[in-house]
Amino acid sequence: MTWPSGYRLRSLGTITSTLDVAASVADEISGPEWIFAERQIAARGRRGRSWVTSERNLSVALVMPIEGSLERATLRSFVAALALYDAVTAVTASGINLTIKWPNDILLNGGKLAGILLESGVTAGKVQYLAIGIGVNLIDIPSLDDLDHGAVVPVSLINETGVFIAPMDFLQQLAIAFEKNERCFTEFGFEPIRRLWLRYAAKLGEDITVRVGGTSMTGIFETVNENGQLVLKTTTGDQTISSADVYFGE
Repeated sequence: MTWPSGYRLRSLGTITSTLDVAASVADEISGPEWIFAERQIAARGRRGRSWVTSERNLSVALVMPIEGSLERATLRSFVAALALYDAVTAVTASGINLTIKWPNDILLNGGKLAGILLESGVTAGKVQYLAIGIGVNLIDIPSLDDLDHGAVVPVSLINETGVFIAPMDFLQQLAIAFEKNERCFTEFGFEPIRRLWLRYAAKLGEDITVRVGGTSMTGIFETVNENGQLVLKTTTGDQTISSADVYFGE
C-alpha cells in the first residue's frame, strides 16, 4: 500500500496536541501534511472540551494551506467523515453498522468510534490554513465519567469488530481515503460529497435533539443543505443550524 501522492507525514512522540503542531507549522508547509502523535497530553475536543487520548488509539491532524472562504473550507469536515467511513470499512468486514453523526462523529454499532475537530487560521477575513484533528478509538475508550449527559457512549474498533490495527497502519488507510474524497470535492464540489454523506447519516428522517448554547430543539433530521447546515423540521417550521450539539433519544 502506498502513501498518497502530494501528502507529507510528520511523525512525533509525546506532544501537547496535533492541532497545536498544525498551527505552528502552517506557515512552513507548501502542501497538505498529516501530523501523527504517539501521545497527546493536552488534546481538545469541540467547544474547548478536554479530550483524553491513548497511545494505542489514533491521534492525528491534517494541516492544509487553503484558499477561498472559511465556509467552503469547513465543508472538509464532511470530506474527513467520509474518509473515516471508508478507512473503517477497509479494515473491517462488510456489513458493520457504521454511520456518521452530524457534525463530526463516526458511530459504530451506535457508539462513538471517532471524532473530528476543525480549526483554521484566518487573516484579513481570508483562510490561510485548515487543520482537521481526528481521533479514533482503535483499542481504548475514554472514561464514561467524562461524558456529557445524553452524549453517545464511546466504543472501540477492537471491542466492536475484533479487528486489531496499529495507529500508523490505520492512518495509512485514512490518508488514502481522504485523498480520494478530497479529489472528488476539489473537482466536483460539495454536492457529490453531500449526497454520499447523507447515505451514511445517523438518524436521518428521525427525531433528534439539537442544543445551541442553552437552547434545545427537537425535530426531524430532514437533511444537510448545500452549505453543510443541518435542517431540522420542527412544529414551528424548518430550522437551519450551522453549529450545535446533537443528541439522540431525548
